[in-house]
Amino acid sequence: MIKRFILLFIFVFFVFFSSFFIIEEGQKGIILRFGKVLKDYNDRSVVYNPGLNFKFPFIDSVKVLNSRINTMENQADRFVTKEKKDLIVDSYVKWKISDFNKYYLATGGGDIDKAEILLKRKFSDRLRSEMGKLNVKEIVTDSRGRLTVDVKDSLNDGSINSEIDNNINLHDEINYIYRDRKHASINQNSMNALGIEVVDVRIKQINLPIEVSDAIYNRMRAEREAVARSQRSKGQEEAEKIRAIADYKVTRTLAEANSKSLIIRGIADAEVYRLFSDSFKKDVDFYIFIRSLKAYENSFINGQDFMLLSPENSFLRYMKNLNGN
Repeated sequence: MIKRFILLFIFVFFVFFSSFFIIEEGQKGIILRFGKVLKDYNDRSVVYNPGLNFKFPFIDSVKVLNSRINTMENQADRFVTKEKKDLIVDSYVKWKISDFNKYYLATGGGDIDKAEILLKRKFSDRLRSEMGKLNVKEIVTDSRGRLTVDVKDSLNDGSINSEIDNNINLHDEINYIYRDRKHASINQNSMNALGIEVVDVRIKQINLPIEVSDAIYNRMRAEREAVARSQRSKGQEEAEKIRAIADYKVTRTLAEANSKSLIIRGIADAEVYRLFSDSFKKDVDFYIFIRSLKAYENSFINGQDFMLLSPENSFLRYMKNLNGN
């Protein structure tokens, strides 16, 4: 009896313990009943929030899925613009689960790797289509924000039905899209059909292919070198002009200074001669005497010189005594 009671207690405890499960923060859970997702009366999958929850033991199993925003890094790929030019685009996508039932079925049990493979395939097609509508200038400048928004909306809503006539006017197209979103089912080409919502699309970097960038860099280098040579030649020309002007100023300054010095020297010599003239005018005999002594000094400065003169020559008159000897 006691053994039966113990076994019953263990069984009840096991059933009770199996009836509750805990979902951690950042996760949500769905119940699989007999291998199928449990739904409510509105045919929506029952989603359990973080915390302690209840399930029927043995017939229900819990599948815990990540409810956070996931980031999918895309490998840099080559895209063609409207101008038929290649660009290497590096991007990433942020996404989250919007419908756990659809997500579970589309990914074969909630496999995140499979979900990102499906998302990456559709994202590459949408981005390639949107970039094919723009030229390089529009992509790398103000149209980048519009580009990513268009890609995000296209992923979430799906592409417009290809059966629409391209020649219909804008008003009819807007009405069609409005009716399609309001009444029709979810577009099977959209990520909503997979239970995924694209939260954000971002382009991290846009580069040119290596062969194109090398050619552009070489051309830019040649242009910069041409500009550098032009600037150097202009600098040398300006240097020659400045040097010529400086040489001219130096020559002119020296000429003006020499001219002024000659003028000053001439004025000084004239003043000296005037002073001598005024002095000697006062005593002519003294002047003649001084001039004769100067002539004697210049004549007999060399002891080997000699002159043949008559004793009565006036040049020798100051060399005689008062008696005429």
